[in-house]
Amino acid sequence: MNTSKSISTSTKCYHCGESCEDNHLTVGEKEFCCQGCQLVYEVLSDNNLCTYYDLENHPGESQKLKNGQSNRFDYLEDSDTQLKLLDFQNESESHITFYVPLIHCASCIWLLENLYQIHSGVVSSRVDFLKKKVQIKFQQDKISLKELVNLLSAIGYEPKINLSNLEEKKVKIIDKGLILRLAVAGFCFGNMMLFSIPEYFSEVQFLDKNFRDLFNYLNLLLALPVVFYSASDYYRSAFNSLKQRRINMDVPIVLGIIALFFYSLWEVVGMNQAGYFDSLGGLLFFLLLGKLYQQKTFATLEFDRDYKSYFPIAVTKVVKNQEQVVPISKLEVGDVILVRDEELVPADSILLSDKASIDYSFVTGEEVPVPINKGSIIYAGGRQKGSPVLLTIQKSPSQGYLTDLWNHESFNTDKSQLLEPLSSRISGVFTWSVLAIAFASFLFWSFSDLSLAVKVFASVLIVACPCALAMSTPFTLGNTLRIFGKNKFYLKNASVVERMALIKTVVFDKTGTLTDPNHAKVTYQGIPLSEETKGLIKAMVSHSTHPLSNRINHWLGATTSIPIADISEIKGQGIELSYLGQEIRLGNAAFTGFKNFPTFTTGNLVFLTIQGVEIGYFHIESGLREGVKQLTSQLSEGYKLHVLSGDHAHEQAALTKQLGGNIEFNFNQSPKDKLSYLKKLNLTSQTLMIGDGLNDAGALQESTVGIAISDQVSHFSPASDAILDASSFQKIPSFLSFSKSSRNIIKASFVLSFLYNIVGISLAVNGLLSPVVCAILMPLSSISVVVFTTLATNLVAYRNGLLNKKIN
Repeated sequence: MNTSKSISTSTKCYHCGESCEDNHLTVGEKEFCCQGCQLVYEVLSDNNLCTYYDLENHPGESQKLKNGQSNRFDYLEDSDTQLKLLDFQNESESHITFYVPLIHCASCIWLLENLYQIHSGVVSSRVDFLKKKVQIKFQQDKISLKELVNLLSAIGYEPKINLSNLEEKKVKIIDKGLILRLAVAGFCFGNMMLFSIPEYFSEVQFLDKNFRDLFNYLNLLLALPVVFYSASDYYRSAFNSLKQRRINMDVPIVLGIIALFFYSLWEVVGMNQAGYFDSLGGLLFFLLLGKLYQQKTFATLEFDRDYKSYFPIAVTKVVKNQEQVVPISKLEVGDVILVRDEELVPADSILLSDKASIDYSFVTGEEVPVPINKGSIIYAGGRQKGSPVLLTIQKSPSQGYLTDLWNHESFNTDKSQLLEPLSSRISGVFTWSVLAIAFASFLFWSFSDLSLAVKVFASVLIVACPCALAMSTPFTLGNTLRIFGKNKFYLKNASVVERMALIKTVVFDKTGTLTDPNHAKVTYQGIPLSEETKGLIKAMVSHSTHPLSNRINHWLGATTSIPIADISEIKGQGIELSYLGQEIRLGNAAFTGFKNFPTFTTGNLVFLTIQGVEIGYFHIESGLREGVKQLTSQLSEGYKLHVLSGDHAHEQAALTKQLGGNIEFNFNQSPKDKLSYLKKLNLTSQTLMIGDGLNDAGALQESTVGIAISDQVSHFSPASDAILDASSFQKIPSFLSFSKSSRNIIKASFVLSFLYNIVGISLAVNGLLSPVVCAILMPLSSISVVVFTTLATNLVAYRNGLLNKKIN
């Protein structure tokens, strides 16, 4: 039962923490400032989600100013509006990403990721805390988009929806609250220094006692907003850490602030001395200044990562019946594109062909293809299965959306991150060591000089911040990612760099990887091909993205393809279709049943049969990629090399002669065989698999690091850890060497940070550093690590040929 009564302004709302001014509402023993906050609590209580309040005190936002109009979300019932907002939709499920500016703490994350407990129509939800976004999957037959937004609004997390800026969302880079806290600390610190000038110049004896006391109490007054407002983030972080039974880097800082404040308070009130409020103000000012610098640097790093991780996806655009491969950034609404078998749909589109079969496993994880009829919407991230289809772009392409899909956790295998846990463990041990040294120093000095003991205690805690340790890994790997991006090597995330540093075995796919489609020579032997037969072959090879199919397609030139719907491809074997009651097969000898053919020492053979009758074969001699001989020669000095191929072994002698005898060749390998081969190698070594991203998808996923190389970057595979533009193929040894150097740079930055802390702690323990000097040195140590890692990675990249003066 709710009651209203008059209370003092000291009463805080249980939900949001704001003062309950005139009257308030109660539920049991809990008090609320308004009906909105009470409603949120009751919703959570009814669904047994009040653990939300256990994670943080007053985690909610005030609902006093909330717009209560019941019809303000009616526009979400419009189907066109829904299409603009939804990321994905099928018959039963929809996906959407909301920007929720009210996300601010661990409780927010916990609650938003437990929406499914409030409403059964919510399948799952995932929060991106840094970007303040929540991705929600929901069943539209149980909860509509409007009801979902109303639900979020009811629990205090109304999403910000601005249709006019839907395509250009501005990212909030700097925390305005941090800037305000820094401004308060700077104002107070400056004035405290002004009032302390007589102390600095030892002229305080010339001041009247009343002036001295006035200046001291003014400093105390100015210290209050610094301690209780500017330092609030450090208290919150330290409290959450202790609540989770951990010690983070903010714990020693908070102890130093508390010790310095209360000792200064005792000096001013009890001993009529000046205290160290100016040092305390300087401490918080420089701490927050360093935090602002770190935040801006990380924001820039994240922006660069997002920009560089836009892998160069391209698509086949159809203009006046001519095919053009263009980057998706050049596509516009209304353009017509051709999407072949296994290719991703880069943007929400309308199907122009009669039918399509779309695999949405890249979006939903479900591998069963969905049949799509002409005129229906196909969403970005779908993969065409079967014959090529024509689509017209309906929504502007978004590389960012495809990048999010590629980085989605459902595609991350258990490939352990090696260095990040190491830095975390070092920071934890380091913090405990610092606390022990600080307390030991305090006890030692307290017997002779309590004032000095407090200064030493605060100085040790402040100067020995492990920020530099925590920053070394992300900044080193972040700069490495940018350098790789400049060389057309696009990694999924920073952990790939760490795994590359441990590689001992390199495995190559042969066709399309070691060989260059542009150097291919195609000859046909057999019964002369009619124009009709050429048209059928054109339809078959157009259906496939296999390198050999691409070469035959190029050899056929301007031959007009015969429209055939019933075409199927058996991976690693060939293509078949049914035409006028006849079965036509194009592929290897076993698949087609072709028996009478000569033996060649070089090249690949692709056979053609009609109703089991041997028609002829294509002899495709694939020239090696430029620089392959030098590449394998360099890699053989430090790595074990393997080559996997689905072709026959007739080329082994020629390849051994060209590439050297230090390579283990394996032919007649099906996609399943390649996967099993990588599993076996992984038992004894860390492996790098380099393939074309199609038949090699399983092997790429199984390897420690999988790199998909592509001449036409529209052939994208989410199973890979990285995409390498074919023009940078010869740089693979440099990439591997640079990855190892990056790991060594991280270790070197650890050493640099330890040396700094050893010197700083030694001086602080002996009372030779004041807290304000320590506060200046702490952000300088972090800056020094950033400068060191940036310069070191650039220098190593330059020596490896990955940077030059033009790029820099």
